Amino acid sequence: MKSGIPRIRIKTNNRRYLEMEKKKVLFVCTGNICRSPGAEAIFKQMVKNIGLDKKFEIDSAGTTAYHVGEQADKRMRAHAAKRGYNLTGISRKFNPNNDFDHFDLIIAMDNEHVLSLKRRARNEDDLQKIHKMTDFRKVWDYDEIPDPFYGGEEGFELVVDLLEDSCEGLLEKLTYSK
Repeated sequence: MKSGIPRIRIKTNNRRYLEMEKKKVLFVCTGNICRSPGAEAIFKQMVKNIGLDKKFEIDSAGTTAYHVGEQADKRMRAHAAKRGYNLTGISRKFNPNNDFDHFDLIIAMDNEHVLSLKRRARNEDDLQKIHKMTDFRKVWDYDEIPDPFYGGEEGFELVVDLLEDSCEGLLEKLTYSK
């Protein structure tokens, strides 16, 4: 998928999409400076490209407060920008009371994040909202989105590849499912 923004084949003039309820999606990683803001930017761009940006609310957060108030990692911003994505969000920590109530889907980048979110869940409804990013993958055979923070440039490229693939699968699931 290194060619840039994947092409989603969805006809947005279809009455079903016009009547679609707004979906609220939150992406979660550790510090909210690499993977989750990448997923947020990629998914926002995909949704915008097919004219459904008014039908989605998309945000990201971290399981920790290490980087609250900071921009996304400059390496992540650079690799995403090469493919036309603009990471503009400011890091924030996941807030169980607000985020479980507000978002329809809470999508974790790896198994550790899934467990962290499940420990914070207050009830079964909260648990039903938690998913792993790679659950939506279409092409790549990865179980998790690896953390590129301590690695080299190729790690960031891989993360963008995996996020594009999983975001495309997520968008298809949310727009094609009944």
